[in-house]
Amino acid sequence: MKKHSARVAPLSACNSPVLTLTKVEGEERPRDSPGPAEAQAPAGAEAGGRASRCCWTCSRAQLKKAFWGVAVVLCVCASWAGSTQLAKQTFRKFDAPFTLTWFATNWNFLFFPLYYAGHVCKSAEKQSVKQRYRECCRFFGDNGLTLKVFFTKAAPFGVLWTLTNYLYLHAIKKINTTDVSVLFCCNKAFVFLLSWIVLRDRFMGVRIVAAILAIAGIVMMTYADGFHSHSVIGIALVVGSASMSALYKVLFKLLLGSAKFGEAALFLSILGVFNILFITCIPVILYFTKVEYWSSFADIPWGNLCGFSVLLLTFNIVLNFGIAVTYPTLMSLGIVLSVPVNAVVDHYTSQIVFNGVRVIAIIIIGLGFLLLLLPEEWDVWLIKLLTRLKVRKKEEPAEGGADLGSGPQSKNRRARPSFAR
Repeated sequence: MKKHSARVAPLSACNSPVLTLTKVEGEERPRDSPGPAEAQAPAGAEAGGRASRCCWTCSRAQLKKAFWGVAVVLCVCASWAGSTQLAKQTFRKFDAPFTLTWFATNWNFLFFPLYYAGHVCKSAEKQSVKQRYRECCRFFGDNGLTLKVFFTKAAPFGVLWTLTNYLYLHAIKKINTTDVSVLFCCNKAFVFLLSWIVLRDRFMGVRIVAAILAIAGIVMMTYADGFHSHSVIGIALVVGSASMSALYKVLFKLLLGSAKFGEAALFLSILGVFNILFITCIPVILYFTKVEYWSSFADIPWGNLCGFSVLLLTFNIVLNFGIAVTYPTLMSLGIVLSVPVNAVVDHYTSQIVFNGVRVIAIIIIGLGFLLLLLPEEWDVWLIKLLTRLKVRKKEEPAEGGADLGSGPQSKNRRARPSFAR
């Protein structure tokens, strides 16, 4: 019986006494292990310790991710609001929105060099620039980045990128930065509508409500200034910028899919190269036709131009690569938080009037943006949460009744070990 017990013990260690072998004076003989209550206590303590360590590790990882999330949100908010305000200030001395767009887009060339510098610092297996470039070029297909791929898969996005930024900057000339920043938040609603139509994404009623709120906010924002031609043109420009941004995102997902960090950095650098090679002629034409004219290069506020470009580059870097350290939803919150920042600055630097219609429009668009941040399975999670709460409420009265009805006999019954029957 002892041999049989020792053989089956490892298979059912939780239900039967365990026999361990110890050496005593040169011979091996079985030593009776403690009873089930004693044997299971260390195992339970060890399991509990493991669980507590796991929970502690998870909580630390989540806390670290949340901390990085706060830093990313602040960085997105500061860079986006700062670039918007700096562009507004630049136009007071340098009235050339397309030239500013072209100048800032040229800085996209720095994406891949900055990514490679990070790769050299962080990666254990360091690759040469040529090796890393070839590996990232697989994103465009088996043949890599050919001339045909450049004009069919990169050039259209370069045009959309330029249009998005130019319409946004041109709108800043017409209306205040608060209206521009809040109206640009509608691009997320446009992304959902285009994804639902083009990509056949899942239909979600809450996102339809968010899209309706965004459209209602645009109408109310137009009404806030009394449908004057100046404000209507500015609102139309920023809505066009949001539409171009949404089209850029949906087409990218349709034609190219998803990209890794190195592939995204290479793609954005290619947009900068496209801007230098093919868009440079447009600012030159605008200069000689005196559509965007400046008397001398000494009059150009280079500090504002470079500051705007650095802030816009920082915004795009954090928005594209911040997902490595935090949640995507937190990054999107930074764009919404830039609206009150711009509102405070406009309140002290311009003659903006925050009437009731404008405030309601801002709240409606912000609410629609937040609704669009809900995950696709939010309704399932909400039902599960409500079900758990109902089960807990039912269990609490049952446990209370059981404790009141139990006497000394029930306490003794609960105190018996499991094997005593």
